[in-house]
Amino acid sequence: MTLGPIEEELAKARAAYRDRGRWGGDDVLGTLNFVDDAIRAHAAGLVRRGRAVSLAQGFGESGLEAATRWHGLGRGHDTERTWHGGSRPGGDDGACVTGIEHLRNAFTGRGVLLDVGRTVGDTRGELPDGFPILEEHLHDTVEAQGATSSVRRGDIVLVRTGQLGRVRRLGAWGGYETGHAPGLSFTTLGWLHRTEVAAIATDTWDLEVRPSEFAGPAMSPLHRVAVPHLGLPLGELWDLEALAEDCAADGVYEFLLVAAPLPVPCAAGVPVSPIAVK
Repeated sequence: MTLGPIEEELAKARAAYRDRGRWGGDDVLGTLNFVDDAIRAHAAGLVRRGRAVSLAQGFGESGLEAATRWHGLGRGHDTERTWHGGSRPGGDDGACVTGIEHLRNAFTGRGVLLDVGRTVGDTRGELPDGFPILEEHLHDTVEAQGATSSVRRGDIVLVRTGQLGRVRRLGAWGGYETGHAPGLSFTTLGWLHRTEVAAIATDTWDLEVRPSEFAGPAMSPLHRVAVPHLGLPLGELWDLEALAEDCAADGVYEFLLVAAPLPVPCAAGVPVSPIAVK
């Protein structure tokens, strides 16, 4: 798929996929507003076996400063405003309004694993580096996995590419942070907006595909729309390997997910130790 000039595509996406102001000018939850008490109660009812699976990498496993993490609504960009309309973190106009400490109660609900690596990847269940995950790949994965992976409003969606499993197996950590990687295509913004998911996370360093689908330098274009305009928290560096094996074994891809961030005041992103319970 050929995308147009980056600033043109960013402008179109900002206009088409905008939730800023949807819940009022003082909102601090963004798409986590979609998770209500009924959704959490339903998610608790998904626990059948009592099996708990950690989704956190060992701290520093993939780099000295690396940790499984959430990016909250305070994350911005030099050319973007943050969710509340202020400047990027580090500015002087109230970036703490959207500090991740406000989300300490919000990341509990129905988790859904979309194992795209196993569905459309190689025989090891891994996507090649640089592979853009399109909306059609997400649909194909849901169809292959069955009804328990249907994506609903308020879900926390986990997308497995298999890259973490590959670099761990080969010991090839050198390119994990800055090299090419499979990840979400910029074009999935429409799906993310339309499905009204609460949050999304992957097993890669940057969530979106690298290199960028845009010609020339393009700094995290999906992030630049998803966080400040959709109000969508993004998770990176999640370890989905054990969960994927468990889901493939029992054919159930939904679970209770508890993934509270450390309540660090004014932080745009912090480590998290998520637990899936099936």
